[in-house]
Amino acid sequence: MMHLVGNGYIDETLSETEARALIQEAFASHKFGGKRVLVIIPDSTRSAPIPLIFKLLYEQLGEQVSRLDYLIALGTHRAMSEDAIEKLVGVSLAERKEHYPKSDVFNHKWDDPEQLTVVGTISSSEMTSLTDGFVDVETPINLNKMIYDYDELMICGPVFPHEVAGFSGGAKYLFPGIAGHEIIDSTHWLGALSTSYDTIGVKDTAVRRVLHRGAKFITDVMPVTSLKLVMKGKELHGLYIGDIIESWHAASDLSAELNIIYKKKAMKSVLSMPSEMYEDLWTAAKAMYKTEPVIADDGEVIIYAPHLKEVSIVHGEEIKAVGYHVRDYFVNQWETFKDIHWTTLAHSTHVKGKGTFENGVEVPRIKVTLATQIPEEVCKLINLGYRDYRSINPEDWRDREDEGLLLVERAGEMLYRLRE
Repeated sequence: MMHLVGNGYIDETLSETEARALIQEAFASHKFGGKRVLVIIPDSTRSAPIPLIFKLLYEQLGEQVSRLDYLIALGTHRAMSEDAIEKLVGVSLAERKEHYPKSDVFNHKWDDPEQLTVVGTISSSEMTSLTDGFVDVETPINLNKMIYDYDELMICGPVFPHEVAGFSGGAKYLFPGIAGHEIIDSTHWLGALSTSYDTIGVKDTAVRRVLHRGAKFITDVMPVTSLKLVMKGKELHGLYIGDIIESWHAASDLSAELNIIYKKKAMKSVLSMPSEMYEDLWTAAKAMYKTEPVIADDGEVIIYAPHLKEVSIVHGEEIKAVGYHVRDYFVNQWETFKDIHWTTLAHSTHVKGKGTFENGVEVPRIKVTLATQIPEEVCKLINLGYRDYRSINPEDWRDREDEGLLLVERAGEMLYRLRE
């Protein structure tokens, strides 16, 4: 097993020179001669210096390997275009062919059963144990079968507080990153049962235990190295290279220092402005997840995103058919909803937040309002509030925390929490 190599800072950034030195140290004694290596990377909905890592890995490994390819961990996001891939890795297709001839970049085809294979199955009894009884169904672990075309895997991506897993990164790049619907649905619904409110920013979660158990089906049969990045905004603050679990632990600890902002009092109104890297509500809803814990009961979060036009590019019709509801709305009517993709149901509950459903009456803890280009009638259909974004001046929320108003710019990666 590779020993952990890494470094990170709270008050300063990690330089390119330091990142290069860490990669050199991590792989100095590793024999890559003639091997085929596949690197799993995030899509454009995550802040990460993928162009830098793309360059540094080729510098270190390019002469040794026969292939150094990249697979984009889409989960259930839509495939990236060539233009988008160029921005993701920082190099055009023509430049890759000339300067990185051993590297291709592939989209994960999560919706094509022919591209998937079952790598193992977690039994019902083990799922019950791992999830504290929340999920008791046998769960097949199906992944993109192209991983078996390679001798080694690398997982490269950032670690942030996360609504489903507690913290992102590590084995999450396998599931849902390059997985099929069964394990994606199972883990996302598990996260919903636990609630985003009680999961986000917590290291030991039921979902994380399932992810680490599932990863063993791969790590037991082939080498897997993890390069975990820790960001603050768009700046790289940490890089940890090694075992998939050990590197994730180190990165999560630094991420907790950098990516959680504590407030002294609960807010009655949060104007949360998601980054424009999110192209639909499905991804931009992190602006809700990351601010929910700091919002007072009966308060409101307004997702202010004039660039958003779609509920979900991939899952829109299913969401419109179901709407956004608190967890118990589905749990207490399970026979009605059990055949809907559980990932959709989980997303629905995360966006609506905590609340109750008793005697047919749904009472959310807070109000969630969209100030986007999504029409008012669609907001009503999906059970969310509506505000005309043109009627909002974000400056009205700035520097008014004493009044219970909070402005969150570039929302989606920083978690806001009340200080105990």
